[in-house]
Amino acid sequence: MGTPEFAVAILKGLLEEKINVVGVITAPDKPSGRGRKMNQSAVKKFALENNLPVLQPTNLKNEIFIEELAELKANLQIIVAFRMLPKVVWDMPDYGTFNLHASLLPEYRGAAPINWAIINGETKTGVTTFFIDDKIDTGEIILQSETEIKSDETLGDLHNTLMNLGSELVNKTIDLIANRKVKTYKQPSKEEKSAPKIHTETCEIDWSDDLITIYNKIRGLNPYPAAWTTLQNQDEEINVKIYDVRKEYSKHKLAVGIIVSTKKELKIATKDGYLIIDSIKLAGKKKMDSKSLLNGYTFHPNSKML
Repeated sequence: MGTPEFAVAILKGLLEEKINVVGVITAPDKPSGRGRKMNQSAVKKFALENNLPVLQPTNLKNEIFIEELAELKANLQIIVAFRMLPKVVWDMPDYGTFNLHASLLPEYRGAAPINWAIINGETKTGVTTFFIDDKIDTGEIILQSETEIKSDETLGDLHNTLMNLGSELVNKTIDLIANRKVKTYKQPSKEEKSAPKIHTETCEIDWSDDLITIYNKIRGLNPYPAAWTTLQNQDEEINVKIYDVRKEYSKHKLAVGIIVSTKKELKIATKDGYLIIDSIKLAGKKKMDSKSLLNGYTFHPNSKML
């Protein structure tokens, strides 16, 4: 059971290990884009390409769906980036239902663990498999695998690292379950950091923050949904998304948000230095590197990020 690209890698890993996948459960098709064309989830596309039966329930408690699920006669269910399941679903298979979560639980329970680990400046994270219970991300842990978060790593980079690590961990977990060698342990009860869903307001840059906070937020949202801000250039105000950035610590007397530009470099004043922008997207334009932007766009004196 899964929906995004992250879950595709795990499903692919199961097939490569010759695991008998009897069915795939994913989100219903949704309209997207300017034409509101119906779009299939990444998992559905992959499942159909590999001739796997697909179910797309809108209501996980629906009697028809429960019957269809039972008819698959699965003895194990694997959840990767899906929805909270009712007990009638997770309690169905003989071997139970386990979840792959992209953090070292109990840290970063919730919808966006990869984003928040980077945004909060963590230096390590990992993946966890655990048996599902009636709460979110609280079940008994089966296995964990840890990895370093590099200081310049973006969400996209770490997503791919954890996706591959997760595929390996899921296959190891299945092996333990199949051979009845699983030894679970309860999650430690401590004040943990959470990973709530990312909203538009979450992504707005606060230029009064210190340089490292701004830097971490941008890389934790790169490439999607991307950190955003408002560019004020003379009388014009433009919505801007910022992607690849670097830090430059130095003393200056500029107000925070002031733009400093040359023919080759674009940087923004912060209270303890400058944020150097390497790639950016202005509303209505394509994403581009800063040098390309500076070739055709003029930043007037005292232009700033609000």
